[in-house]
Amino acid sequence: MDVSVASSDKEGSKPAAVEVKARDGARSELAVVCPFAARAGVLFLPALGVTARKYEAWSAALAERGIASAVHEWRGAGSSSVRASRHDDWGYRTLLEDDIPASLAAAREACPDLHWVVAGHSLGGQFACLYAALHPGEVAGAGLVASGSPYWRTFPSRQRWLLRLVPVAIALVTSLVGYYPGRRLGFAGDEARTLMREWARSSRGHYADYVEGVDSEARLAAFEGPLFCAHMGEDRLCPTASLDWLLGKLRRARIKRVELTPADFDSGQANHFSWLREPGPVAQRMAEWIEHTLAAQA
Repeated sequence: MDVSVASSDKEGSKPAAVEVKARDGARSELAVVCPFAARAGVLFLPALGVTARKYEAWSAALAERGIASAVHEWRGAGSSSVRASRHDDWGYRTLLEDDIPASLAAAREACPDLHWVVAGHSLGGQFACLYAALHPGEVAGAGLVASGSPYWRTFPSRQRWLLRLVPVAIALVTSLVGYYPGRRLGFAGDEARTLMREWARSSRGHYADYVEGVDSEARLAAFEGPLFCAHMGEDRLCPTASLDWLLGKLRRARIKRVELTPADFDSGQANHFSWLREPGPVAQRMAEWIEHTLAAQA
């Protein structure tokens, strides 16, 4: 993994583009903000189909509260040097074993001597939990923002039938096209076929063994670290039952859960994406949790 800083900001308030190279040669840019005197940092994993640049306001909100951040770029999106195609494919294993570790290493090199947590939005939150559980001791904690399991039974009845069809539909589309054409279909971005098939299978309520020889569900159950969770009261894509199912897998984690309602935001909205336009309330609660976590670990 190679790391080089492409740009920087003297005051640490604007993202620096840190180039990250994975083991197979895939490159991307990690958006790093390292405010003066920061003690901790958040490696943040975006939602499915969302590029890192959409989280600039989120990084700024964390920086205002003295927290460094590094926003990961998913393989195949935004600054990534590769694109999903019939000939270029990847799945959960590549992201968990290659890409996320490369970004974490780059974040540590760019902002050394910090306590790092891994957190994420939506699918990124699921990956944050999986990564922390599969790599115990590598991070100081994990975090979820507007996230949950896609298990079909945890959704309202009007959505359940759609989720039950998802594995079949995605298998058919990706077989025909060679990848998942999310931009044309109106859900997610253009994604790798294996990634989307694995995501679709998780709608059955369980995670597969993405790392060879490692039981993902058992590792989630064994995770004992600190876990932050911010749930949006109007989130139809990750309803309360969806979050409860995911947290139920992490039954030994030390969970700090906060519920945000429309009253917590000036916009009067608290849904799956609205918090990105007004990230301050979420950043404040995450920063408080980080400070409490560090104090407890001291």
